[in-house]
Amino acid sequence: MAVLVGKQAPDFNAVAVMGNNEINETFNLKKQIAGKYAVVYFYPLDFTFVCPSEIIAFDHRLEEFKKRNVEVIGVSIDSHFTHLAWKNTPVEKGGIGQVRYTLVADIKHEICKAYDVEAEGGVAYRGSFLIDRAGVVQHQVVNNLPLGRNIDEMLRMVDALQFTEEHGEVCPAGWSKGKAGMNASPDGVAKYLASHAKEL
Repeated sequence: MAVLVGKQAPDFNAVAVMGNNEINETFNLKKQIAGKYAVVYFYPLDFTFVCPSEIIAFDHRLEEFKKRNVEVIGVSIDSHFTHLAWKNTPVEKGGIGQVRYTLVADIKHEICKAYDVEAEGGVAYRGSFLIDRAGVVQHQVVNNLPLGRNIDEMLRMVDALQFTEEHGEVCPAGWSKGKAGMNASPDGVAKYLASHAKEL
C-alpha cells in the first residue's frame, strides 16, 4: 500500500453530490480545496452498515471542521444517483439523511486506485487523508472494512497540524489542543519529558 504522507494528494475530477444536493458534474479536488485544509475519506458502499455511522459522525462534527477551515469530502465507488438516494433515505430507515458535505462518485474506481485504498473485492477500504493548504498529505490512516474510524481523532490531527504550523513545535504522544508542544531538539525533548513524562 502506498504511503502518501509528504506527497501531493492525487487530484481528481468526478461527479459529486454537493452538501446542498446539487449534482456537480465537474467536481475537481484542487479547485474545491484551494486555500483550505481537507479531509478526503473513502468508504466501501452506500446502503451498507458501518458506513452510515461514519458519514453521520463526520456530519455531526462538520461545524468543528469548518471552524478549522477544513473541507470534508467522502468518496465511494457508488454513482451520484445512489449517493442522492441514500441522502434522501431517513436515518431511522438506514439512510444518512441530509449530510452537508460533498460525496464523490468514483464509479470507475480511479480515485480509490490513485489513493491506493481499493480492496480485493473492488470497494474501498476505510482510508482517511488529511491534506494541508499546499495540497500535501500530512496524515493517513486505513482501516479494514469492519473497523469504523474515530472522527474525533481526525479533528485532533487537524489541531496538531495547525499547532505545528503556527508554533513551529512538534506534538508529542497523546497531544491535544491546549497541551504543551515540544521543541524538536535534544534540549526540547529533555525539557518536555522532565515536566510531562509521567503523563504519557
